[in-house]
Amino acid sequence: MNHYTVYIVECHDGFYYVGVTNDLERRLWEHNTGFDRKCFTYKRRPVELKYYESCPDIKQAIAYEKQLKGWSRKKKQALFKEDFTELKRLSKSTVAKSKLASALNIDSPTILNNPSPGSG
Repeated sequence: MNHYTVYIVECHDGFYYVGVTNDLERRLWEHNTGFDRKCFTYKRRPVELKYYESCPDIKQAIAYEKQLKGWSRKKKQALFKEDFTELKRLSKSTVAKSKLASALNIDSPTILNNPSPGSG
């Protein structure tokens, strides 16, 4: 039976990279040696593993990877620290913004974070 790992690495420039693999040790080696010149992390080496989670099913792993990619930097950092209180607080904030955006008939809650220049 295969297993898959969803992981987050921090690049030397501070960017986070979220990925999924069936061999975490090999994948980290590839990131740090520059195995693939087209990879996001190629010019951002070295990378440091910050988080990983095993999944028994590739579809589950890919869904979790996509979920993590949508998280804010602060939410990812709370995950690294296993600060579940902060994760919950940050999740509530996101849900509240989404509900407000929906109520205002706005397509994206990010608009709520970036008011137009004339709104001040």
